[in-house]
Amino acid sequence: MRIGVALALSIAMTPAAFAGGGFEIVIPGRPGVPVIINGVDASYAVVEGDWGLGKSTHVQPTVYGGRYVDPVPHVGRYYPSAGRMPGYGRLEIEPPPNRKLPQPAESYHQSWSAQSAPLPAQSNVPVDPPAIIYAPQDGRRGPPFPR
Repeated sequence: MRIGVALALSIAMTPAAFAGGGFEIVIPGRPGVPVIINGVDASYAVVEGDWGLGKSTHVQPTVYGGRYVDPVPHVGRYYPSAGRMPGYGRLEIEPPPNRKLPQPAESYHQSWSAQSAPLPAQSNVPVDPPAIIYAPQDGRRGPPFPR
């Protein structure tokens, strides 16, 4: 009984030991983003000999069914680093240095300021009081109390 279980287990584990030497079908992780291997678009292609991080030595993979990728993109966009003129768009013309210049713009100046509110009056005594203060005369003498 034990021999039969051990034999069945060893037969079941044998294909797993040889799984690293087969081929892989490359499926991109995001749609529209190609998988490039050595200048070949390997999206939905068969790759043989790719060990990845499994071994310490590098093996050159073979890609079956991939297409070569053009290193210079032929798209409708302008890349200034490519050193070529754009296919369409605004044509920049540098004016000559001795051209007639337009009139200068009129000057414009605007300013803002801020200040505190004026202080309230300190008292109701005038600053320069008169020399003589006249009291009202009602004809009576003595203290102004009612009698």
